[in-house]
Amino acid sequence: MKTDVFDDVDRQLVHALQIDGRAPFARIAAVLGVSDQTVARRYTRLRTRGLVRVLGLTDTTALGEVEWSLRVQCRPDAALSVAEALARRADTSWVSLMTGGTEIAVVVRSRSGQDGDELLLRELPRTPQVVGVTAQCLLHQFFGGQQGLVNKSGALSERQVALLRTEEGGGSPSQGGGQAGPATDRLAEASAPVVLGEADERLLGVLEIDGRAPLAELAAATNWSQSTVRRRLAELRQQGVLFFDVDYDMRMFGLDTRAALWMSVSPAELHETGERIAEHPEVACCFASTGQHNLFAMVSCTDVPALYRYLTTRIAALPAIRLLETSPMIRRIKGPGPVLAGASPRRRR
Repeated sequence: MKTDVFDDVDRQLVHALQIDGRAPFARIAAVLGVSDQTVARRYTRLRTRGLVRVLGLTDTTALGEVEWSLRVQCRPDAALSVAEALARRADTSWVSLMTGGTEIAVVVRSRSGQDGDELLLRELPRTPQVVGVTAQCLLHQFFGGQQGLVNKSGALSERQVALLRTEEGGGSPSQGGGQAGPATDRLAEASAPVVLGEADERLLGVLEIDGRAPLAELAAATNWSQSTVRRRLAELRQQGVLFFDVDYDMRMFGLDTRAALWMSVSPAELHETGERIAEHPEVACCFASTGQHNLFAMVSCTDVPALYRYLTTRIAALPAIRLLETSPMIRRIKGPGPVLAGASPRRRR
């Protein structure tokens, strides 16, 4: 199979891994109706070619962290180098070059106000190539994080999704089917943040690179027994700290155009509008935020005409949206997980 040709089994495999990133190949094969060898072979080929990665990620709310959406304006000749520098930071994700190649969109997470201040108030303003920074705190998640765009693809039937979720070990229900599910409310009163130990940090450090890392590798990293690793994985997932995401080549689902939407909605209609947008099949993530544009979404479409149809139909049907700014993505530098050494950016979800 050529790297630019994908079939239903590939798409079903990605969907299955989004539901449970550590599901045994035998269970996935039974749901897909293929052999264990076929699933293992497909996954190995896609992963080796850099087309699919399973990532073990942490939830910001469970850890008491805060996420910021930054728009960084740069000199035209410096945007790429600044974006690459941001991508190398451990506290950033979703680093992308946007329209015109002079603006960078990036998500920054901080464990305290001081952590956020270091990048927002010191490092970026002092960078000569940076001419402006806009920062908005992400207040409420309508869709995204544990809920992947692939869940809306229909690659798996509802019955197949139900079978995988029934067997899912310790995962969050919101990782499953195609609906938006409960949103993460960063404003609501929550339980005390989970405190991680040094061994937990080492465990998560391996999983953020390879969510399907073998128990033996995880045991070596933590100096725990494999049974202890298995138990701790289940605990972290049950606590909502750990979830598994799939980073994949957009071409697998025929998606070639991505755009960020910054919208202004009255406070009285913000929640309902966000929930409606979260249900759109084109929407990969949707957040309420601070700032003049208090509703943000990232959308993926097959091409530019499809993006135009989306804006003039689904978005146009929401009268609560008073202002809309659309910014197409030119190039993605970093996705949800760390940038691997020697890896080249690809068009991903």
